[in-house]
Amino acid sequence: MMTERDLENLKELAAPPARTEARCAAIDAALAAFDAAADANSQFEHAAQGNAAPVRPIRTMNRTRSFLMGLTSRQNMAIAASLAALVIVAPIAFKTYQTERTISLPMQPAKPETVAVVPPKLGEERLLKEKATEPPAPTVKLDSKDLSGKAETETQPSTLGVSGEYDAAGSAANSTSLAPNGAIGSGAVLPAPAPPPPFLAAPSPAAIGVPGYAIGFDGGGPAQDALANMPARQMQFGDASDATRSYLAAGDERRPEAPSARPGEEGRDVFNAPEVNPVKQVASEPVSTFSIDVDTASYSFMRRALNAGRLPPKESVRVEELINYFPYSYPAPETADVPFKPTVTVMPSPWKPTNKLVHIAIKGYDLKRTEQPRANLVFLLDISGSMEPEDRLPLVKNALRLLVDQLHPDDTVGIVTYASGSGIALEPTKIADKQKILAAIDKLEAGGSTDGADGIEDAYRLAEAGFDKSAVNRIILATDGDFNVGITDRDQLKSYIERKRKSGVFLSILGVGEGNHNDSLMQALAQNGNGTAAYVDTLSEARKVLVDEASSTLFTIAKDVKVQIEWNPARVAEYRLIGYETRALKREDFNNDQVDAGDIGSGHTVTAIYEVTPVGAPRLVDDLRYAKAATESGAASHPAAGASDATELGFLKLRYKKPNEDASQLISLPISDGLAKPALSDVPQDVRFSVAVAAFGDLVRGAPFVNGFTYDDVLSLAQSARGDDPFGYRAEFLNLARLAKSARP
Repeated sequence: MMTERDLENLKELAAPPARTEARCAAIDAALAAFDAAADANSQFEHAAQGNAAPVRPIRTMNRTRSFLMGLTSRQNMAIAASLAALVIVAPIAFKTYQTERTISLPMQPAKPETVAVVPPKLGEERLLKEKATEPPAPTVKLDSKDLSGKAETETQPSTLGVSGEYDAAGSAANSTSLAPNGAIGSGAVLPAPAPPPPFLAAPSPAAIGVPGYAIGFDGGGPAQDALANMPARQMQFGDASDATRSYLAAGDERRPEAPSARPGEEGRDVFNAPEVNPVKQVASEPVSTFSIDVDTASYSFMRRALNAGRLPPKESVRVEELINYFPYSYPAPETADVPFKPTVTVMPSPWKPTNKLVHIAIKGYDLKRTEQPRANLVFLLDISGSMEPEDRLPLVKNALRLLVDQLHPDDTVGIVTYASGSGIALEPTKIADKQKILAAIDKLEAGGSTDGADGIEDAYRLAEAGFDKSAVNRIILATDGDFNVGITDRDQLKSYIERKRKSGVFLSILGVGEGNHNDSLMQALAQNGNGTAAYVDTLSEARKVLVDEASSTLFTIAKDVKVQIEWNPARVAEYRLIGYETRALKREDFNNDQVDAGDIGSGHTVTAIYEVTPVGAPRLVDDLRYAKAATESGAASHPAAGASDATELGFLKLRYKKPNEDASQLISLPISDGLAKPALSDVPQDVRFSVAVAAFGDLVRGAPFVNGFTYDDVLSLAQSARGDDPFGYRAEFLNLARLAKSARP
């Protein structure tokens, strides 16, 4: 029997819509649930708690336990059972009937064994016609009376649904709300479609509605089948009781998840697509300026595509990232006073013997472990639904475990997560308490949409709250794709991160997954955040980035590093820079300390290669008809005319800032004949191998400058320069070059 308190609670619940005779069945079933709950209290007390799914570390994580305990009381379990009938049964009944009728709620609940009535059947033709003309998101008026007889009118979406993490109604909902043969209430008999997967057996990433619980059925039958095939929809509660409202208030507000690509789905990845650097005439453009780049994401993405038997998209291939993927034993600076040392080598071009290659190698000072500053890190983790596959969030979790093992006991780690919203999963914690950090990582689960902008804001707040001027303050963002909630405009995100880097907090990117990866946005964020962008496709790559190269990834020794070369028109007719299309700078940017550029980490190596056409050699670009006459008349003159040394091909300048300084310093070096090697075989192995990688990159992206040079030529050159390969990176490259020969476009 229902108690007075049960009736009082029921008065506060939103009345179901009044449209057809089937709605009476929904109300009858709800009231029957109250009656059954009161008579079978022991069944509720011993009911299973449903899916014990790990709780995602968002803002609701510390309230879930109290919610669960509240639901186990007799009264609240009765309310939950009633909600099951109201929320799930009603939408199904509405799909079957269209006749409008105003109803009033009965004062006494009907017995479960009397609520099943076979309804009149609608013609199949009518059902198909109504389905075809049904609007996608209709709104209906709720016009009914509550238990006190007060008329209520409320407008709300007619699409209803549930979502969550554990079963609040359990088998009791099935035994009290469903009549034999799958009949529900007094107004509908549902057809029996093909058996679906278990209804809400585990949290669904796309499910939305009331966070914290799902209503399920364990009795099977047509009703369960139909309910299982219902689309996830938004749930509105209206005026719920105080007790129920307090539990629902603990949940976070979820927004519908935007459709995302399936793992391996092609055509959804986004890349910046700049044109390949052209050949330039020294007579008209003698100065070349660019920012250095130590990112490696392009190489990993290319490797993943080739291992799958296909060539990567041309726009995804950034040759400088392929070259800089490998460690090189270039000459290093002896002290940290000058944080890096440039080395220049001039050699014949292997694909055009009449041309020369100017190879610029930069080696950063390698900080000893005792010299490394303390690290203050915040992991910003995408835990949206698309991160569920093994090559995404599970891979990120394993990668972070590897990094935690490399940090010092005094270093700190915090964790911010984002999906439909964002929240702090772990306050900044010292590595000395490693088990607490690892436990927080273990609890991470995927689900929801992708509110990355909210997560970025929370991550910066957390990093700034624990900011240490003497430490490395860095955010590491791990994600598989775009931000589809919150601030989604690329320029707004770039501006926000650009402002934040001035506070001393830098941003690095770990990209994962394929099919929905926004490489263009990730590159822009990393570049504007004074960080690096890496793409992690395997655990081995995660170890390379976060363990083997931890120092260069985390500890910056020079920032805003720019390169500028002035070519001597008496010696060089044409030149082209291989790669660095996304890093080009204006000539005037070189001396402007307000212009951002790339950073070099501890022990990092950076390589840039120019192909130059000497004066007198066959050229790709003709002379201008009137250039000579203009020069002779004095209307224009080259800035280096009459002043250059005849032994110099050009003049190299590098500008950089120390990590905690705002004024740049200058390093310069003439590119003289003394740096030239007569044959490619005279060049060091590291230099030759990097040239082989550059040629491979031009071949893969279809650049028109390596005509006649083949993958077999790449293999021959790289094999001869393989040298010491302790981690097998160069052996892997040789295999990728073989795969590229037979890969499909």
